[in-house]
Amino acid sequence: MSAIRSKQYYATSSLVVGYALCSSLLAVINKFAITNFNYPGLLTALQYLTSTLGVWILGKFGFLHHDPFTIENAKKFLPAAFVFYLAIFTNTNLLRHANVDTFIVFRSCTPLLVAVADTAFRKQPCPSKLTYLALVVILGGAFGYVATDSGFNLTAYSWALAYLVTITTEMVYIKHMVTNLGLNTWGFVFYNNLLSLMMAPLFWIITGEYVDVFIAMGSNGKGNLFHPVAFVAVALSCVFGLLISFFGFAARKAISATAFTVTGVVNKFLTVAINVLIWDKHASPFGLGCLLLTIAGGVLYQQSVTGVTSAPPQRDSAVSKQDNGNDHDNYGDSDEEKGMSGKISGV
Repeated sequence: MSAIRSKQYYATSSLVVGYALCSSLLAVINKFAITNFNYPGLLTALQYLTSTLGVWILGKFGFLHHDPFTIENAKKFLPAAFVFYLAIFTNTNLLRHANVDTFIVFRSCTPLLVAVADTAFRKQPCPSKLTYLALVVILGGAFGYVATDSGFNLTAYSWALAYLVTITTEMVYIKHMVTNLGLNTWGFVFYNNLLSLMMAPLFWIITGEYVDVFIAMGSNGKGNLFHPVAFVAVALSCVFGLLISFFGFAARKAISATAFTVTGVVNKFLTVAINVLIWDKHASPFGLGCLLLTIAGGVLYQQSVTGVTSAPPQRDSAVSKQDNGNDHDNYGDSDEEKGMSGKISGV
């Protein structure tokens, strides 16, 4: 009996550690990828391809089960996948023009809009006083960060606002779509990534990125398309995007919702710490303080809406969405969502 318990302990610990590493490193890795491979449309397409093939292959070998692809389900899910693609597209461009700290601040602000959207469009109850307090803390931290951001530029913050709007729309709409369509967790990942991959060429044409890619392909290796560092960065981004889906969903099943929430919070602090250590472009000490205040507001929000002290280990699929990624907890930290796309969040 003790041997079985020991094996379960080590298995659970491995899942939690794997999830923590993937979650805390994902935003930094994606920033590294987009810095060295400046083709956001192609980067996300490669991530979609990796996640789609990963889920399909693992399903073929019986490691997971996903809903089979049908035209009927694809038609129903297409609007959700389109919103998801926009969220990941704006996410990638935000990391392209801003530092990881700015990304985390805006990612942590999603409860502000989600609370309003849930109440207005999904007829959810009005937030409690504790929830309002948490939202005020988040808003105060975000305002303080923006007000003292020495790296402020209009392009970066335009993408940040676009990302905030699209990710909020995606989170609210996906909850509605997943509930009504009845896809399981990996079916959701499969449909999201496959349909997004199909949409990628359209965005290449709209943004004109295909021209830059063709120029890089004809530059005889002088561009960064085939640079070894770019290759490693893209490979890491794609692999970690798939791993965050696996470890995130597996960890949810292995530990309680409380433990998973605590792990998600720790991951955020690890991301901030890693970002400070390896990048020279990050927030000022006061800005980092505001960033931590925003994260703390997210923790308070999580407690106010889920009652984490008594939450059982449930919520396998409907909430998941980022949640790629990409920690898909209720205050909007969708690393699985980011992972589902292979995209940041984180994401």
